[in-house]
Amino acid sequence: MQRRVTKAHLQLAEAAPESAVSATIASAASRRPESNPVPSTPAPPPARRRRRARVRAPLACALLTLLGGALAGCGSSGTTGTTSDPATAVPAAAVLYAGATVRPTGTLETNALAAGKALSHQADPYLRLLGTLQTPGSAPLNFQRDLAPWLGPHAGVFLTSLSSASALPAQLGQGLLGGSGSGSFAFGTGRAQGAIVLDTSDAAKASSFLTTQASKAGAHTTSYRGVRYEVNSEGVAFGLVDRFAVIGSEAGLRGVIETTHGGSALSATSAYTRLLAAAPTDALAHLYSNPTAAVSGSSGAGASKEGAAGLVGLLAGTRQANISLVPNASSLTLDADTLAPAGAAGGAGGLLAADPEGAQALDELPSDSWLAIGLGHVGTSLGADAQGLETLSSLPSTLAGGPPEGTAGLTISGLLQGLVTPLRELGAPTAQARSQFASWMGSAGIFASGANLLELKAAVTITSKNAAHSRAAVGELGAQLRKGGASASSVTIPGTEAAIGVRITGLPVVLDIAAARDAAGNPKFVLGVGEASVAAALNPPSTMSGSATRSAAAASLGEGIQPSLIVDFPTFLGLLEGVGLIEAPSISKYVPYLRSLTTLAGGGRQLGGGVQRLRLVLGLVPAGG
Repeated sequence: MQRRVTKAHLQLAEAAPESAVSATIASAASRRPESNPVPSTPAPPPARRRRRARVRAPLACALLTLLGGALAGCGSSGTTGTTSDPATAVPAAAVLYAGATVRPTGTLETNALAAGKALSHQADPYLRLLGTLQTPGSAPLNFQRDLAPWLGPHAGVFLTSLSSASALPAQLGQGLLGGSGSGSFAFGTGRAQGAIVLDTSDAAKASSFLTTQASKAGAHTTSYRGVRYEVNSEGVAFGLVDRFAVIGSEAGLRGVIETTHGGSALSATSAYTRLLAAAPTDALAHLYSNPTAAVSGSSGAGASKEGAAGLVGLLAGTRQANISLVPNASSLTLDADTLAPAGAAGGAGGLLAADPEGAQALDELPSDSWLAIGLGHVGTSLGADAQGLETLSSLPSTLAGGPPEGTAGLTISGLLQGLVTPLRELGAPTAQARSQFASWMGSAGIFASGANLLELKAAVTITSKNAAHSRAAVGELGAQLRKGGASASSVTIPGTEAAIGVRITGLPVVLDIAAARDAAGNPKFVLGVGEASVAAALNPPSTMSGSATRSAAAASLGEGIQPSLIVDFPTFLGLLEGVGLIEAPSISKYVPYLRSLTTLAGGGRQLGGGVQRLRLVLGLVPAGG
């Protein structure tokens, strides 16, 4: 079943006169095309070629970066597109697919440009994307001269394997943050497997462009199933397939040929069509993720914690998801519409879930929290939740394309790793952990408050369904942490029934682990950064449930979604600055962008039909504000 692609998918590009995709596939087109265009097969019957897919949705980091720049100069070109959705040419087995309309108009175009300027404070917010995906031998290109004459309204990028996709986030990060990349194209032998698929308004001009790219890359002509294409020694392939301009790995290009010759297309799969049907109509672009395909493939499982898969899993966990980006002058909204795991309220992990327990857990946290996260049913999801938080610790270096941050001294990654260590033990997928820990867990809350180091309080609070078991878990967790090299000893904390103090690598302070009862007499298990944090977790003077911060978050989320995630960025940055971490290599590149953010609110709800919506809303400081 096909859905029609709306005009407003990738407004992001109007913001930049040249694009990421442009940079990737057109970098070499800055010179006059050569006279031997890539041969193409005859166009298939119009009924097959003109299927219109309504990609009303979304995008996430990958496509936004990959294609955002292309949109940059497209909006005003005025060329007539072929209205062909690249998803009709993408193999059904793709594990990641990002699709967009690269020639948006109207309100969406205006909103995307405003959001880009607010986030980057640059007149051409997507200009840096030009160099992210240059093919071998390519030179800088000019969008209006090199791409506009043939580029159609739609574009897509897909991956068929995640095992070699770790280079993608680094290249995308280089494009967004500036600086020189590795100089190698993302796709090819030993790299990401998949391709960029671009709709064309003029197949002959597109063919000439591809020939120029291929020539600069040192490619030679070959064929597959009667379709001629070019491939170089690095496995980078160029071809015109069913009037789509395709550049990627040779296996990826061959996958497009297979699909256009009758193979199963992503656009016809039930999960993809269900999720697109639920997607917001005003989305700029979309990213579809199919973790089940990655796990079933022989080479995908190993990439689940890092690279492109790790970025998506951070939000949606192991669910099949379609992530939509909706820009506005004052905010950016990410809607992750997911297929709910059968028989589980939140067991697939990820930072958000359409689980009322998560919102309720947030409501019980201290009202002065600048970070508040509520998690439901952590007995079944804590392992995946900890993995998501662990991904955060490596995200800065992953996007920056550098090595992991060192562990010496006080570091962001060290702090996160230190906090995640006990959560990883609590959520371990072992019979012992399920018996000692998961069996008594209910919901959980994570909070941080205080504008400076002296005032800082932070804790994880887990509701217990069995006070005796959670009390015994204090010592049991301590024993597990000792096996990992931590030191632990008994401490006395007023109001607690059992408590130990643990020193973990990466944490500059003692982590107190305690079992106690809150002000209402409910049993709780607390991991707090010092005694004051434990006290604040058990008996806060006031809670988030009645705070203005929570009310504002609910209003920004809309659709009746109750917040289970709240972050105040100015307070967070002020704290980092106060402890001297603002110049740390892992975060310094991101500071200008973080200063453009006001708040982050997140939550979820059920849409019906087995689909959950997980929404994140980033508040933006207006450009010039």
